[in-house]
Amino acid sequence: MYDDGIARVMVRDPSGTGVGMTWDRNSPWLQVHAADKPAPLPNRLGLAVEPMTCPPDAFNSGQDLVQLEPGASHEASWLIFAS
Repeated sequence: MYDDGIARVMVRDPSGTGVGMTWDRNSPWLQVHAADKPAPLPNRLGLAVEPMTCPPDAFNSGQDLVQLEPGASHEASWLIFAS
């Protein structure tokens, strides 16, 4: 997270083509998933980057879990772009 409250990530392939994402401080957690396949299949065919409002297992731990009362709201924003 940068001082301006915006987090940034850029994912590029070997040629330099890529996809970037920015998101606000309402999603302080990040999950990255690689679509690995068992050998001999081609590996790392996909990559997912997901900003999250809470860590994995937050329903059990309660850590950073956003709990809304009826009628309440919560906002988060992000931007995805090609480079």
